[in-house]
Amino acid sequence: MTSIPTRGPNRRRILTATAGIAAATLTLAACAPSDDAAPASADGDFSGQTLNALLISSHEGAANWLKEHFEEETGATVNLTIVPYDEIGSTLALDQQSGANTIDVAAPWYVSLGDLAAGGSIQDLTDWIDSTPSLETDDFIPSIYDPYTLIDGKRYGLPFDGDTHVLFYNKTILERNGITEPPTTWEEYLADVKTITANEGADGVYGAAIFGQKSPLILGAAFANRLAGYGGEFVDADGKPTINSPEAVAAAQALVDVNDYAFPTPAETDFGVGNGAWYDGKVGFIENWTDLGVGSQTNPDSTVADQWGVTTLPVGGDNTTSRASLVAGFTWVIAANTEKTDLAKAFIEFATSSDVNSQLLVADPQTGIDPNRKSSLESAAYGEKYPALQEVNRATLSGSLAWPTGENASQAAQILTDELAKLLAGEGGTAQETLDRVQAEWEKILG
Repeated sequence: MTSIPTRGPNRRRILTATAGIAAATLTLAACAPSDDAAPASADGDFSGQTLNALLISSHEGAANWLKEHFEEETGATVNLTIVPYDEIGSTLALDQQSGANTIDVAAPWYVSLGDLAAGGSIQDLTDWIDSTPSLETDDFIPSIYDPYTLIDGKRYGLPFDGDTHVLFYNKTILERNGITEPPTTWEEYLADVKTITANEGADGVYGAAIFGQKSPLILGAAFANRLAGYGGEFVDADGKPTINSPEAVAAAQALVDVNDYAFPTPAETDFGVGNGAWYDGKVGFIENWTDLGVGSQTNPDSTVADQWGVTTLPVGGDNTTSRASLVAGFTWVIAANTEKTDLAKAFIEFATSSDVNSQLLVADPQTGIDPNRKSSLESAAYGEKYPALQEVNRATLSGSLAWPTGENASQAAQILTDELAKLLAGEGGTAQETLDRVQAEWEKILG
């Protein structure tokens, strides 16, 4: 096991960020007044300044880590606000549009960036990113960098949490049921889930935990995993919806087919419930973010340490190439009306750096963070401590399925999720009829 340094990344990175910021012209001065606190000194000292950061609850461990080390490096004070994962975008928008302006930086779901930009809630960071070589943007995983930051040709942030889904399996449960290898197709997966539930459901052990709660980050993720596996897309190369394609219909049907054999009840299974069933050893499979492997080993509530395995998402239909699914993913942005743009930029450079991402991947207690950079993905510490997670995360290097990210993308994701919930409840007709309705709505709001 590799121990990690107790100090944060070296001070030189913070000094570089501060020097770059001090030299830059703030092109967004109209919407972000200059900092009224004491300016940073030439050596990157932000003593006396306070930064207000907004993050989701599953990133609280990372938030505390960042707070401790950034305060140590810069002398600044970081105040944290933690909200549920499905409220961060609306919280940031309300704060900025109401004039409260209590937030300086935030890490929202990347799908919400288009709406936040259109609503004037976040700053356009294109000029800063383009003029700051120390950000090392070429090191970000390419299939993550653009979806997480780029809206209509402009950059609004930098990637924080890579957040792809993979398939975890309980080796002990599979062995008890005569399953010698994890499934490589969604058809094999369904057969395995049926077998486990038939054999052990009466004892409270089920084939899989399916994220079915009506949230784009939960039920939407379960669908996106299958859409990636069947080779489908949310939109085509021109941004036009393709959500009722044969591949998408097959993905929706695959979700319907497994619903009756999953940990009860899928419609009430969210991130916490699903993870709880997994840690309790009650499910054979779970699709989840790769840091679940960290928790499986280190979470004090876990009963599955050394009993789990992980593989890339299955494929389906005619598709034979597994593809990563960017089901969540979070991006550091700067609030439009902050008076602390310089401090916010220094913090974002720190929080998205290779050094920090590498340490967050292996920190104990776990931080909930997945790789966002090629260098951190391939770091020796990550490979030594979690080689299986490193291997499955490499799927992002060969392309990933991303959600639409422009204006109205959040609404589009919710429309899809609502219709999928009806489908799984037996109220939406067929998978084809369900996605035809979604296609019609998406064409109205996405073009």
